[in-house]
Amino acid sequence: MDREQLADFLRTRRAALQPEDVGLPRGPRRRTEGLRREEAAALAGMSTDYYSRLEQRRGPQPSEPMLAAIARGLHLSLDERDHLFRLAGHNTPGRASRSDHITPGLMRILDRLQDTPAEVVTDLGETLVRTPAGVALFGDPAAHTGPARSIVHRWFTDPATRERYAPEDHPGLSRFFAASLRAASSRQGPDSRAARMAADLQARSPEFAEVWKAHDVGGHRPDVKHVVHPELGVLELQCQVLLDPEQAQELLVYTATPGSESHQKLKLLPAVSAP
Repeated sequence: MDREQLADFLRTRRAALQPEDVGLPRGPRRRTEGLRREEAAALAGMSTDYYSRLEQRRGPQPSEPMLAAIARGLHLSLDERDHLFRLAGHNTPGRASRSDHITPGLMRILDRLQDTPAEVVTDLGETLVRTPAGVALFGDPAAHTGPARSIVHRWFTDPATRERYAPEDHPGLSRFFAASLRAASSRQGPDSRAARMAADLQARSPEFAEVWKAHDVGGHRPDVKHVVHPELGVLELQCQVLLDPEQAQELLVYTATPGSESHQKLKLLPAVSAP
């Protein structure tokens, strides 16, 4: 671990980011060039003290998940992310067709959607990051670990996941999730995580095994979702999708028809606790 170079790299990357680049207000009294340390720490989901110690060449060696969070928070490119990992004494993550790294361009779009439910998901249905409004609507994705990070896996193994959607949506979502997993398995190959997830679900879920037999690939994402919020009730939402094919990721943005009851409920999300 090269503490001096790591600290210098973090400082320069932080200084290169302006508040408006990450959806933050500049304010009239800002003197710091670029982001403040506490802002960079918040974007990476860590304490200011921990982040500050890295820039001050102190503290323990950061873990790989911590480095991945820093890379997302500072909007690093893939080359910059790999450099960060090497400076911290870790092997660089593989650059397969599937990656948990979110490109700076996609992060910039997400930063401008803080008041809108939005999330970036992998082709396995794993949520990498959500906006605050998205957390208020769906919950904190960090609550799930292992295979349960994937909504595809949870859909067929965890009844609580289905409670978040109106019953009339269930059949269509089951077909879509199975078809999406088959497409991912086809792209990634027979020894991939997608293929192993499919085999696990066939053994654990009779419903999945039955839907899987249809051999649908890709599938059409339902245009309208009826999301059940524990405090606001049912929200009828449209899901807009922006695809990043190089990273096999999608940016999902949830909106409601202006003037509708669901549109009014979306405005109340900041005032209610996350589920």
